[in-house]
Amino acid sequence: MNTAQPFAYAITVDPADIDFMGHVNNASYLKWVQDAVVGHWKAFAPAQAVADLVWVATNHNITYRRPTFLNDQVIAHVILERVHGARAFYETVLKRGEDVLAEVKSSWCCLDAATLRPARLARELVERFLPAE
Repeated sequence: MNTAQPFAYAITVDPADIDFMGHVNNASYLKWVQDAVVGHWKAFAPAQAVADLVWVATNHNITYRRPTFLNDQVIAHVILERVHGARAFYETVLKRGEDVLAEVKSSWCCLDAATLRPARLARELVERFLPAE
């Protein structure tokens, strides 16, 4: 059972997100997921960790379920699935009310902000996100 701290991130659909077909462009979903995952990190990590460590995406796998439109109220539901060394694996579900708009599996690499080299997360830090069962 995953005991991860859930995180909800509100998304504003901007007119610039809308493509020629009248719905949100695929590239906007990637930005939203990045904003939501980084928001999750900033919500649970101590200030010093936020200053010392940064995250870069290494992979996104998006399954689109329904189109998203201007003025939709979208919430990204972020769950950290697991951490392995310097890597974190997330699931982000974008929803409009009860409608699932997209499901995203993504992997991220933690970097030391000064050196930009991969940084393994300390156990105490991981436990803030994934409490022991």
